[in-house]
Amino acid sequence: MLFLIKKTLSYSFCFLFFIFIFLLLFTSNLEEKNFTRLCTTKSMLVVNGQFPGPAINVRRGDTAFVNVINNGKYGVTIHWHGVKQPRNPWSDGPENITQCPIKPGKNFIYEVIFSTEEGTLWYHAHSDWTRATVHGPIVILPPVGKSYPFAEPYKEETIVLASWFNGDVKQLIDVALATGGETNTSDAFTLNGWPGALYNCSNETTYTLAVQEGKTYLLRLVNAVMNEEHFLAIANHTLTVVAQDAAYIKPLNTSYIMIAPGQTMDILVTANQEPSHYYILARPFFDSSSPFDNTTTSAILQYTGNYIPPSIPLTPILPAIDDRLGAFNYTSRVRALATEDYPINVPKNITEQLYITIAVNTIICPTANCSGPSGNRLAASMNNVSFDIPDTDVLQAYYRNLTGIYTTDFPSRPPYIFDFSGDVGNNTLHPDQGTKVKVIEWGAEVEMVFQGTNILLAENHPMHLHGFSFYNVGNGFGNFDNESSPNTYNLDDPPEVNTIGVPKTGWVAVRFKADNPGVWFMHCHLERHASWGMDAVIIVKNGPTEETSMIEPPPNMPECS
Repeated sequence: MLFLIKKTLSYSFCFLFFIFIFLLLFTSNLEEKNFTRLCTTKSMLVVNGQFPGPAINVRRGDTAFVNVINNGKYGVTIHWHGVKQPRNPWSDGPENITQCPIKPGKNFIYEVIFSTEEGTLWYHAHSDWTRATVHGPIVILPPVGKSYPFAEPYKEETIVLASWFNGDVKQLIDVALATGGETNTSDAFTLNGWPGALYNCSNETTYTLAVQEGKTYLLRLVNAVMNEEHFLAIANHTLTVVAQDAAYIKPLNTSYIMIAPGQTMDILVTANQEPSHYYILARPFFDSSSPFDNTTTSAILQYTGNYIPPSIPLTPILPAIDDRLGAFNYTSRVRALATEDYPINVPKNITEQLYITIAVNTIICPTANCSGPSGNRLAASMNNVSFDIPDTDVLQAYYRNLTGIYTTDFPSRPPYIFDFSGDVGNNTLHPDQGTKVKVIEWGAEVEMVFQGTNILLAENHPMHLHGFSFYNVGNGFGNFDNESSPNTYNLDDPPEVNTIGVPKTGWVAVRFKADNPGVWFMHCHLERHASWGMDAVIIVKNGPTEETSMIEPPPNMPECS
C-alpha cells in the first residue's frame, strides 16, 4: 500500500489567497507472509508484512490518497470503515457494491476524504473474509491548533482485537458457502496480533503494554473480530470511554466495556495502582445457541520500575459470556458529548421511515443435501430479502444507467407483521433472494428501526451503514411499538456512531440526514451473516447542485471481469 496524505492550509493576507499542500508518503504492499500462532504456521495476506496492519495517522478534514497494490493471490478491495467519504462512493471499497476487486498484480488509488470524524476508525479488506488478516487502525487527530475535549494524555496506544484461524480463511468460507453449512469458528482471538497466555502453545505470545505509575494513557481500541462481540476489562483499573466511532461522548467511567465487531472506542486509563502486572482480558459476549469461539485473549498492563512481579498477573472480573443485561447496562449509558464545540444535529422532521427486520434463515436445497438445517442452505436477510452480490458493481450500474444489475424494490417494511421476538413458527424461514436497493431522496431525514427476530437462531447483530454516521436514538427488548417506543427516544444527546448492536430479539432506532449522495452498503458486521445475505444497498440521489452531487469517478477504477 502507498499512503499519500494531503493537507491543505489556507491563508488570506492583503486580498491574496495562498494554498499550501503537504504530502506525507507511506509505502507498503498487500502480500502473503508466514505467521505462527498456537504452534501453527500459515501464509496469510497482510498489509506491509504486519498483523494487524500499520496505523494511518491523519487530522480531521484531511484527504488521504492510498495506492493499494495487490500482490496477493486473489482479488481484493479496501474499505475505510466509518469514513463518510462525502460525495465519493468511488473510494468506499465494498466489493461489487462500489467497485470490482483489484486483481492480483494490479493497483487502485483510493481517495479517502475525512470530514467530521475525529478519534479512531479503521480500514479493512471488504472481499469475502479477507478482512480477518487485512486490517489496521486509523488515528484521526484534531485539526492543527485544536486539542482534545479532555486533558492531554501522557501517551497513546492502539489496541486491535482480531480473530485467528489456524486454517486458510478463504478456503474455510468457500467451503461453507459451497455446502450451505455453518462457518468454522476461529481458533483464538488476538490482541495486537497475539493470542496471549491463556491458550495452549501460546505462553510467549502475549502483548505487553508498559505504563508509568501516575500517568494517563489514551487507548484507541478497534474490534476487528469476525463474528463475536466482546467484553474487555483491565484488572483493578477504571476505563473512561471518551469517544466511540470517531465521535466524542460524555466521559463514561466503567469497569468493563462491550464492543461489537466494526466498532471503535477511545479509552483513558490512569496507571494509579501498585506497580505490578495486570491482565487485560477480552472474551465474547454471546447469548445465542449458534456456534462461536468462547475463548479469551489476554495482554498485560505492565508497570515500569523496580518491583517483584507476581507469578500470575492480577485478573479482572468480566461479565458472563451470555450476560445480556451486562452488555445492555454498558451500551445504554453511552451519550454524545453534545457541547458547543462538538454539537450534534439529530433529525427531527422525519421524511423517510424504514422498519427493517433482520434474521437468520434457510434457502431450500432441491435435493435436501446441503449442510444447513433440514438439508437446506443457511442464509440471512433484511426484510425477508437475502442479498445477492452482483458480478458488476452497483455503483457503476447506477452511474452508467446499466440495467439488469439491481432492482429498486427493497421494502421499507417487512412483508407481513407477526410476533418477531416471540414464537415465530415458520414465518419467513425461507427468504426471497435478489440484489434489491432502497433509493432515498437527497436531504431526506431518515429513521431506521432495526428489529431483531427469533427466526431460526436469534443473535445480536452489529449493523453498519457505509457513507454515514447515525444517531442511536432508541433501543429496547421485544418488538418495536409505533406508539410507545418513540416515547423512550433520546433526542438530546444520542451517540453518533457508524455501527450499532441490535440486541437479540430487540430493536434499535437510528436517525440520519441523507446528505451524502452515492451508493452505500448496509450490512451486519458479523461476517458469517454478511456472507449469508444480511445486506442491502442504500442509494442517495444527487442533490440540486454540483456540491450536493457525486463527484466524477476516477480514471483507474478496477475492471469487472
